Amino acid sequence: MISNKKLAIDFDGTIVEDAYPSIGKPKTFAFETLKKLQSEGYRLILWTYRSGKTLDDAVEFCKKNGIEFYAVNSSFEGEVFDHETQSRKIDADLFVDDRNLGGFPGWGEVYEIIKQKIEFGIANGEVQAYSKLKKEKKKGLFW
Repeated sequence: MISNKKLAIDFDGTIVEDAYPSIGKPKTFAFETLKKLQSEGYRLILWTYRSGKTLDDAVEFCKKNGIEFYAVNSSFEGEVFDHETQSRKIDADLFVDDRNLGGFPGWGEVYEIIKQKIEFGIANGEVQAYSKLKKEKKKGLFW
């Protein structure tokens, strides 16, 4: 099944090791996972604190590694932000960021969370992960 979901993805600490304002080394499996998600129809939005030259550098770095984004720091390509009438919140289905609760799990886990429709909850004081597809529960923040 081809998806049309939009994924807002942070750059520093998520796609690459955090070295802002420089560009860090790519995180393990970052570009491989992003390419796979893109080939499955996910629309990737680069969602980052960067602006100006540092943003241009990040976009170019991703392009050199095979990823061109659906949009950059906006909900869709060509969006013109008007701070008087619009929220700065990006319109995306999922957000991938190293500053998630619990931290960044790694690209293998991110892919599994997205593909298996994993939801998280608290039961008996412990974090539970539940796969809607596999109908199974596991304890712990990440598998």
